[in-house]
Amino acid sequence: MSFEKLQTEISLLLTEMENQPQDVHELHEVLREKLNEMRAFGMPIPADLLALEEKLEASFISAKDSS
Repeated sequence: MSFEKLQTEISLLLTEMENQPQDVHELHEVLREKLNEMRAFGMPIPADLLALEEKLEASFISAKDSS
């Protein structure tokens, strides 16, 4: 998959996250999959997406620990 296509898919995913906050967990999973694809192809991961991934992961861990 091309870098440009992955960037486009991630951009659409982020737009979905803003518009459908009830599905954030599912969208987080899709984001992780896309970033893992980029890693598998040796593509650079933008710093803002890495920060978002870490923030979402911390949020889900925190929510899980609170339950």
